[in-house]
Amino acid sequence: MALLRNQATALLMHERIETTVPKAKELRPFVERIITIAKRGVQAADPKGKTLSARRLVMRDVHNEDVVTKLFDSLAPRFAERPGGYTRILKLGHRRGDAAEVAQIELVGSEFDPKKAEAERKAAEEAAAQGGEGAKTQKSVGERLRAAASRLRTGGKKGGDGGAKSKASRPARAAKKATTPRKAGGS
Repeated sequence: MALLRNQATALLMHERIETTVPKAKELRPFVERIITIAKRGVQAADPKGKTLSARRLVMRDVHNEDVVTKLFDSLAPRFAERPGGYTRILKLGHRRGDAAEVAQIELVGSEFDPKKAEAERKAAEEAAAQGGEGAKTQKSVGERLRAAASRLRTGGKKGGDGGAKSKASRPARAAKKATTPRKAGGS
């Protein structure tokens, strides 16, 4: 039960998790029951009556209040017109270490849409181009990593080679003292 509760919390929080196929198949009805309870509580639209009862029923299985709030505020209304089938299991192949069959379980409606992402990226580029050079653009992960690595090499200073030390200015390493190993046992 603890495993199901933790995985249900992670699935509702992130809307997509990777796990083994048997765990995903066990998790599916558990999460769908929780979403159905939340959906009934939201449809009641009673300020305290059935909504409070539904929240308490869900809190038995999902102990994170932020996740329960997200469930009642955004997820349950999203599935209001859907009669069931809130999750989808996609098989991803076999795990390298133990050859276990891995699957991704996700909430329906939270899938990645490449066309939408491309349109958002183009809109951001156009906004940056219209804003001129003063507009800040987001750096990619690789650019941020390269910048951090260069700051480490230069001693925390941005830009040029001002912080780099030459070989002559570095302190010499102390020679390692040769010792004989101690004998095991006694003193």
